[in-house]
Amino acid sequence: MTIDLILGTAGHIDHGKTALVRALTGVDTDRLPEEKKRGITIELGFAYLDLGEYRLGIVDVPGHERFVRNMLAGATGMDLAMLVVAADDSVKPQTREHLEILRLLNFETGLIAITKADLADPDWIELVEDEVRALTTGTFLADAPLVRTSAVTGLGLDTLRTALTAAAQRAARSQRMAMIQAPLRMAIDRSFTIAGHGTVVTGSVSSGRVRLGDELVIEPGAVQVRVRGLQNHDRTVEEVHRGQRAAINLAGVRHEAIGRGQELATPGHLVPSRLVTAMLSLLPSAARPLKHRSRVRIHVGTAELLATVALLDRTSLAPGDSAPAQLFLNGLAVTAWSQPLVIRSESPLETIGGGRVLDPNAERLRRPGETVLRLLTDLQSPDALCRASAALYFAGLRDWQARDLVRLAGIDTPDDVYQALVQAGHVREIAVSPTRTRRFHRRVLEQLETRVAAALGKLHARHPLRSKIDRPQLVAALPYLDDAVLAAVLSDLRRAGRVQMAGDTIALAGCGPKLSQNERKLLDELIQTFRQAGIQSPSAEECQQRATRSQQSVPQLLALAAANGDLVEVAAGYYLHRDVDRQVQTLLRAPLSDGRSLTLSEIRELLATTRKYAVPYCEYLDRIGFTRRDGDRRWLAAEDATKSP
Repeated sequence: MTIDLILGTAGHIDHGKTALVRALTGVDTDRLPEEKKRGITIELGFAYLDLGEYRLGIVDVPGHERFVRNMLAGATGMDLAMLVVAADDSVKPQTREHLEILRLLNFETGLIAITKADLADPDWIELVEDEVRALTTGTFLADAPLVRTSAVTGLGLDTLRTALTAAAQRAARSQRMAMIQAPLRMAIDRSFTIAGHGTVVTGSVSSGRVRLGDELVIEPGAVQVRVRGLQNHDRTVEEVHRGQRAAINLAGVRHEAIGRGQELATPGHLVPSRLVTAMLSLLPSAARPLKHRSRVRIHVGTAELLATVALLDRTSLAPGDSAPAQLFLNGLAVTAWSQPLVIRSESPLETIGGGRVLDPNAERLRRPGETVLRLLTDLQSPDALCRASAALYFAGLRDWQARDLVRLAGIDTPDDVYQALVQAGHVREIAVSPTRTRRFHRRVLEQLETRVAAALGKLHARHPLRSKIDRPQLVAALPYLDDAVLAAVLSDLRRAGRVQMAGDTIALAGCGPKLSQNERKLLDELIQTFRQAGIQSPSAEECQQRATRSQQSVPQLLALAAANGDLVEVAAGYYLHRDVDRQVQTLLRAPLSDGRSLTLSEIRELLATTRKYAVPYCEYLDRIGFTRRDGDRRWLAAEDATKSP
């Protein structure tokens, strides 16, 4: 079986990268008229090389400093690199910058080609090789093969192919190869149209596979597209996969609507964001420290965006140091856990550092404490469970699925890891409907408990005479929570003894009026008295006279019972139990239905009471909008409103 890999060139302008690729493959990767005229590579060029078991898709990148952004776009999805140094020119500025970029992009293997060996003396070439070895010390190319070549004479080309085969063999053992089973992802580096076919995009497939007819999405933008044609290095194919260059003919979009920086992906896999958490590293060669709130250019995938850097554990990042940071981007980007990025200064344009994505869809972290910083460290753990648990903590209140662990934590077996997290108690499932389940990290639920308790505390402070809070009031104070999630959090708080619940009321432990034991007993007795009295309840003065203890507290206790919703204040000094009030309204609703009306006398007779109670109660019904009075007759207000034009 042939193993597909992407090889990228790197090196200074005019060091012979394109000529070497042409000598190896027979393909001239300079395709633009301006490139032909000026003799330099401006845009990305592409070719392929068969090496028996391995097939290399070659991305030839420009070496001029003005086109480093194009080089960075081409480096996306590469598996191995070939650093090119001209024998007659040696190491130059872009040689150094390209090598730093390859290091920042987490390359693991590659080789070094010394080109134009026919133009330099052997002694001089040895000096060049020594300089290259000194440059690559401590990098992934430190022990890489170094091959002298000439695109003109053919010197070293067979040796170079052998070295490329060995490098491909090493790259094939990389964990990246497992990404062929992941959802599709391809960063777009070109978009154009072909007459009779329509929109075509090209790129290096970094994960997954795509087949004819597949429904995909372009992000950022949520553009739904369908695959109607596939090519791999000018060959029409039925499928392309990770490690291959692809040209994909798309239905459902015009090429003008697509650009470099967007990605083609399996629907739901990538989620655009303007905020990314990353572990940043500043190059030792950086001219100055990177300060908190600095503006930089971020290169990730094929995208280039301006960003503000918010350092999370310090105010300044020194050259050679690393630190967690959040990147506030000036546009949407799609990233995934551990994806490398490169930082260039806004002005002058130079590479100053890079990093790896920790949270691709971050929420703002304001003054993170030790716990949050420790969890950011966990995001870098080689242990899948530890990493996944931290990622789901940072997912917060978002509605995520187990499959999101691929993007959020680089998990190859998301369902297995998710079940392990549930069993370990790191994650809890809450059914919010018969067909929908929300999932939360346990730390997130603990934080929700704190928020709910704080909201209850504010409501108690707003209603100092109430010992209980109506549930609808709490719901209104927490609009971002599903009812089922709130119910689960309240249940946890109740089990912990932090809240008390009765019917539709909730009380935060330790809040509300402070009553003595006698006052509590008297309050319970008063509520029971009104429940039994029906509509002909005693007045506040009568209750005070009947009390055998704490008589002076009766008015305040009645007001407290009304504030708590146990009693209803019909008029000054006249209270009803809330259940009695509901029963009376139910009794009156039937004779008042269908547009009928009742007089005060008729209502009094229905309630079997006197005018002393009927008059204030009817006025109360008018006041709360249950009835509408016209002269001596009353209509059901709710029914009347439904019949109004």
